Amino acid sequence: DGARVISWLPTAHIAERAANYYLPLAFGGTITTLGNPRNIIQALPQVKPHFFFAVPRIWEKMKAGIETQLEGLPDEQRELAQKAIAAGVQKVRLEQAGQPVPKELAEVCARADEELFSKLRGLLGLEGAASINTGAAPTPLAVLEFFHAIGLELSEIWGMSETTGAGTSNPRGKVRLGTVGPPAPGVEIKLDHDGEILIRGDIIMQGYRNLPEKTRETFTDDGFLRTGDIGQFDEEGYLKIVDRKKEIIINAAGKNMSPSNIESKLKGASPFIGQACAIGDARSYNTALLVLDADYVPNWAKQHGASDDSLAALAENEDVIAQVQAGVDRANEQLARVEQIKKFHIVRGDWLPGEDELTPTMKLKRKPIAQKYAREIEGMYER
Repeated sequence: DGARVISWLPTAHIAERAANYYLPLAFGGTITTLGNPRNIIQALPQVKPHFFFAVPRIWEKMKAGIETQLEGLPDEQRELAQKAIAAGVQKVRLEQAGQPVPKELAEVCARADEELFSKLRGLLGLEGAASINTGAAPTPLAVLEFFHAIGLELSEIWGMSETTGAGTSNPRGKVRLGTVGPPAPGVEIKLDHDGEILIRGDIIMQGYRNLPEKTRETFTDDGFLRTGDIGQFDEEGYLKIVDRKKEIIINAAGKNMSPSNIESKLKGASPFIGQACAIGDARSYNTALLVLDADYVPNWAKQHGASDDSLAALAENEDVIAQVQAGVDRANEQLARVEQIKKFHIVRGDWLPGEDELTPTMKLKRKPIAQKYAREIEGMYER
């Protein structure tokens, strides 16, 4: 009751309506409306919300912002901070695996929390947040681990407009990273023969307005909604989202792959990679269009003596390309051989919400991207 939230996502987004209007109205919360969504990171410390939902790109940018600040510290302070975060990540991984945390590591993390992590939470404006969530697209595991390491229990949730909000949610204190949590109370979820997520419950829409045929196609005979998402359940009954059914890559050899999984690994492997779009449908190998992180890379370039720190120039900077290549190599180590990225192209410039490449909620517009960058894509497949 009385929780503070920030209204900042497009109001056509079901997450915005549910999280930042309907729930606060129902529970007597305080809604701060942000006129320019690009100012969200600056608004957080002013409002200090109790609940905050953001798409993965925002969490990626906050992580990159912290890493940029740490990069600017004197050597000794920077190394101490990086070691503290590494210790925090190690602790998170042990906890997620159900393994005991050694006393020495726990003590290191407790000191780090007092001396560094608490300050970072305050810097972000999330020190008083009771719940913070991410959704609408997969969040790189490295991003989730980072926030857990500094004491912010960021968790993924899943839902869609047709479910009028979240169909699953990670419970506080029981978050399983890489999953979107178990079904919400009163919600039934099962998987179809091809892995498509089927969902039934009072939260599901009655149908599409004035489209009875479309409505019939979208529901099974026993009343389950066909979501179009492919999923898996883990041993605890937590749901993992694999990808959108229509976006699965099927390569020339007939192998099915999740582009979202590949892209998540790429973005999680390097702060240099701000956006990634995996290509490989009907191809003999996978490639990727990559966009430099507009916050991290120019700052890194300045600190390393670059004469031109524009994204267009940095896309051709040999040192930057080497850093991106190192990130792609790290991502490939986490991918099956058939999923690995053989070639990549760094886009000159940025991809912004609501423009050619991204929706207002920062999802990739795959078909327009394929059309706009057709020449660059074909160039990666020339012998």
